[in-house]
Formats: sequence, C-alpha cells, structure tokens
Amino acid sequence: MTDYTRYLTSQVTLGRMNRREFMGRAAAFGITLAAAGTLFDTAAKAQEPKRGGNLKLGLEGAAATDSKDPAKALSQFMFVVGRNWGDMLVESEPLTGQPVPALAESWEPSADASTWTFNIRKGVKFHDGKELTVDDVIKTLQRHTDEKSESGALGVMKSIKEIKADGDKLVLVLTEGNADLPLLLTDYHLVIQPNGGLDDPNAMIGTGPYKVTSFEAGVRATFERNTDDWRQDRGFVDTIEMIAMNDATARIAALSSGQVHYINRVDPKTVDLLKRAPTVEILSTSGRGHYVFIMHCNTAPFDNVDLRLALKYAMDRETMLEKVLGGYGKVGNDFPINETYALFPEGIEQRAYDPDKASFHYKKSGHSGSVLLRTSDVAFPGAVDAAVLYQESAKKAGIEIEVKREPGDGYWSNVWNVQPFSTSYWGGRPTQDQMYSTAYLSTADWNDTRFLREDFDKLLLEARSELDEAKRKDMYRTMAMMVRDEGGLILPMFNDFVNACGKNVKGYVHDIGNDMSNGYVATRVWLDA
Repeated sequence: MTDYTRYLTSQVTLGRMNRREFMGRAAAFGITLAAAGTLFDTAAKAQEPKRGGNLKLGLEGAAATDSKDPAKALSQFMFVVGRNWGDMLVESEPLTGQPVPALAESWEPSADASTWTFNIRKGVKFHDGKELTVDDVIKTLQRHTDEKSESGALGVMKSIKEIKADGDKLVLVLTEGNADLPLLLTDYHLVIQPNGGLDDPNAMIGTGPYKVTSFEAGVRATFERNTDDWRQDRGFVDTIEMIAMNDATARIAALSSGQVHYINRVDPKTVDLLKRAPTVEILSTSGRGHYVFIMHCNTAPFDNVDLRLALKYAMDRETMLEKVLGGYGKVGNDFPINETYALFPEGIEQRAYDPDKASFHYKKSGHSGSVLLRTSDVAFPGAVDAAVLYQESAKKAGIEIEVKREPGDGYWSNVWNVQPFSTSYWGGRPTQDQMYSTAYLSTADWNDTRFLREDFDKLLLEARSELDEAKRKDMYRTMAMMVRDEGGLILPMFNDFVNACGKNVKGYVHDIGNDMSNGYVATRVWLDA
C-alpha cells in the first residue's frame, strides 16, 4: 500500500471521507474502480477509533530553556506540545500538503491575492471557557508581527501590512499578492490564544483537543482531554504524558519495554534491531525534513565564498546517506527544497563529492588551519557520526575539520544560530516561500546561515506576488542556485522521518508536512489495549 492509499483509507476509517470523495481521489491517483471499492469497504469495516487510555510518548528535543510561549517554540518536543493544546487558522492535508480549514472554516482572496477574507469558526471555546472571537485571532497575528515577541513566524508575518475585522470576519491585507497565504498560516507558532496571548503568552490556553495539566521544561508535559473540543475526529486518548528522552538508547529501551507507546528520532542504524521486537512498529514517512551543516556567511572564516564551496565539495553525500540514514532519505543539493514542493526547480546539477574541486577552492580561499564544527546527538539522529564522516571525506581534500561534540541540553540556545559552523535540522515548511522566508530572508530571525542578500530578498518578494506559475518557477530556480552556490548551507540529505510505536497504537497518519505526523501524533492516534 502506498503512502497515498494508506492516507485515503485512514481518512475513511476516521470518518473524514465518504465513498464518493474516496472513489474520486483514488481514481485521480490511477487506482481502478474495483480496487478502490475494495479499499473503501475494507477501511469502512476497520476498527473504529477507541477512546480512553493514557498515551505516553518518549521524545527527543526537550531542553531546560524551552518556552511555554508558542511564538518561541524551537524543539521537536515543544512542536508536539503546541499541537496538543492549540489550533491554527489553517491546517495542511497530510499527503498533498494543500490547505484545509481549521479555526478558519473558509477563505476568499481578492483577484490579485493581496487581500484575503477568512470566515472564523463560530461556537469554539478556549480551555478557560471563553468563546473564540475574531478579535482573539487579530491580536494573535498582531503579536507575531512584533519583533519583541521573538516569534519564529515573524518572517512570514512581515508580508502582512494590515490585520483587521470586517464584522465577524478576518481580513488580511498583504504588501503584495500571495497565493500561498493560507498555507503560511499553518505555521506551528501561530497558535490562536485568548486576546492573542497578550495577557500571558505562557498560559498554554488554546482551543486544541487537550488541556495542559503540568509542564516542566526539559523534563515532561502532561495533558487531559478537552471535553469541549469543537472537533470529534481527534483527541481519542484521555490523557497524554510526554517524557523528555534526549538519549536515543533510553528511548529505544523505553519503547521496547512498553514504558512508552511512541518514540521519535529513531536512528536508522537501530531500525533492524527494533524490528525484531514483536511489539514494535517502525513508522517511516518521506517529507521535506533535511539535515544540515550551517556556516555563517558573515563570520570569518566562512565569509569567504571559496571556503564555503570547498566545504560543500568536501561532503560525501552518498556515503553519508547510506551510513547515517541507512537509505531512509535522499541526497540533498545545498538548497532546502525537494520534489515534494510545488514548482520544484528541476534540472539543477547535483553537487557530488569532489576532493579535487574542494582542494581547489580551499587553496583559493587562502585559509589555513583547522575548521571548527560543533555538533550534538540532538542536532539530528546520527549527527555526531555524520560529522566524523565529513571530517574523513574532507581530509582527502586537504581540509582539516575539528569536530566538537556539544551537550544536548542547551544546544538549541547556545550553539544553533549562535556558533558559526554547526549541525542542525529543518522540518521543512508548507511552501517554498515560507521555507525561504523563515531561514534565508535577510531579516528572518532564524536565518541560521546569515545569508544576507538584498538581491535574494527582492527576488523572494517578487516571486511571492507572481501569479504566473512559469515565471514563479524560474524565480525559485534562481533563488535555489543562489543559496546552493553562494550561501552557507551544506545540505547533504533529506531525511525520512523515522519514528516507532507499540503495535497497540492505531491510527497513525503519515504526514509530509513535518515529523511526528506533522506534530499531531498524540491527537490523531488511539490505543488498542
């Protein structure tokens, strides 16, 4: 069964798709009517979601510095925390990535896509009993446009010049047209909060399927089901316990022994071992996530484009994909976009390991001495091994890389986006525009390569408002080439999201949007005791 048919049948099982819609989508995907009918009947007869139980997740990515404010969410752990208690205006469909209604039940753009009107869902209550209003939505979005909020969505929100109400509708006026706007509003930082979170951004009060009952940064978070949830197709377990487990061995042991039901960040090297456990199921999902080595383009010695090119050619991507990911992924090409994105720039030559070219650019750079690379187990699964492999491949080009292993706790506050050369990961974003706006726009808070280019910024803004898809695709190709050849990004591989669960966990949805079912894992699954 393909990811798409698995997704379709899961929607039938969850009661989210009727026979007519299922048959139409299956036919569009090339499935015969007879086969589609059999799939639908099987899914319709499948076990209905069970309610009840305490779901336990052992997750990597927590830190003592984690903030309760969704605007400041950085880690995988807080990504899931926010999905449990909060909702966005818009969500994305798991397989296609297309926008689907959430707190906004519908929307309409102007002819030039510069003004958007959203119908806000009525009858939705926050966890404190207050009813959601358009004013809550307006103030939430306005808070994320304030640089003082330190919001990870600030780069996205800067394209909105006016946020206002038209009766009980939300109106967003943009600086230029943007056909992708609904998808931009799926950003996981944009959790709608009472009064926009202005009273207390750390209150963790939202409209989501679970209420927060306790939270200790870097340790654990617990939740109870929201009995007033406005949706019936989620929130199947009664309670959730999220336990911080930054050690990969501890996560595997906890799952294998039944202490937890689900773990993230399974090192591909341990997959075969986990498969032997009769109670464990491996969950592998292709998507937009990527593992990266990031250089600050404005910090010596990485402010030298020849040194950056030398370090890019010194990367043996194929070996790294095989040894670090065990084949669970695809080779990257030093720009953060793959074939899952609309208007993917085709025909760009794949950068390959080339010690001679690396040596040429290294000598041209004039640099001498070692290059310090900081890494940690929490950067991505196998990050330390990847750094060592990189060290070995660079030696053949005469480049000495010093690998410094940093502690996991504090890595995201003290190393990533702080130190000039480090390992990291990105989960991808719904659109090319959002990926570039979040991490490559000069003014973006999360511009972790310090890629500061006015010509790139100008092109990004032009592409955002370009409604001719052919022209827009050409612009994205130019942008990809700029990042690839002149930026500080070394992207050796796009990773599959490899997680694991006990076989009593049912309903897992493979979602290309991001890891852990796009963060919704705890709200989508149920327990078959």
